[in-house]
Amino acid sequence: MSLVRSSLAEPSLTVSEPITMVPEDDHHARLVDVTRVFTPRGRPSVHALGPVDLDLRRGEFFSVVGPSGCGKSTLLDVLAGLSAPTEGRAEFEGQPIKGVPPGVGVVFQEDASFPWLTVRDNVAFGLKRTEVDAAEVKRRVDYAIGFMGLKSFADAYPAQLSGGMRQRVCIARTLVMQPRLILLDEPFGALDQQTRLLMGDELLRLWRETGATVLLITHALDEAAMLSDRVGVMSARPGLFIDILDTGWPDERDSRIVSHPRFGELTARLWDRLREESLKHLNND
Repeated sequence: MSLVRSSLAEPSLTVSEPITMVPEDDHHARLVDVTRVFTPRGRPSVHALGPVDLDLRRGEFFSVVGPSGCGKSTLLDVLAGLSAPTEGRAEFEGQPIKGVPPGVGVVFQEDASFPWLTVRDNVAFGLKRTEVDAAEVKRRVDYAIGFMGLKSFADAYPAQLSGGMRQRVCIARTLVMQPRLILLDEPFGALDQQTRLLMGDELLRLWRETGATVLLITHALDEAAMLSDRVGVMSARPGLFIDILDTGWPDERDSRIVSHPRFGELTARLWDRLREESLKHLNND
């Protein structure tokens, strides 16, 4: 990982410039001068995002926070290849993003499990549509189900599971594809606070063990502060990065970090930067 600390004693609270200089071989995904404008038929154009520059470092955990409607999900869609920039360019592993690139996995807030399939079949769904042989499919699915704590529920249907467990199924379905970049759009937004903390622990464990680069979109400042190596704060629409915080946490962190004295400083700094932008959003409404 790019930001390793030996203990929780003295995490730094340095703030980098919105455009961070990263060694060329450490770039994993990149947005360069990206703008996204939507032009609905018969309605005025909406300038949703940008121009935005972002470098995701290989193996880091990066979160994005910002006011509602500021373009956070649009940014994720561009990185996922689900939406093309109006201007600028998006790259993954040095190649232009055109469609969903191999090696990129996406998890959305909505429960995307298939109610007619068991947990096992849900997790295997995408993988069975690749050229991976049956034995490897079984191996990966068994691993992902065990990793996400779903082994006892492998033959259950989504209706028999809690919301948190259904989201684990969706994450497991992404995990079996062995993504090198994982994009998460408010994956725990519908869960209660206690479950969110526990799911955050699972997400950190997934990040450490896979070595994947993770980008998380979230409205929860405490979630961003707990999970991330860096947190990008976006302005009101059109979304721009107005701050990028380096949290300084060690890789071996979990939800217990919320009791650390500096955790409150991080969340306060995030809210200080976000409050004015949120007020702009409310006034514009």
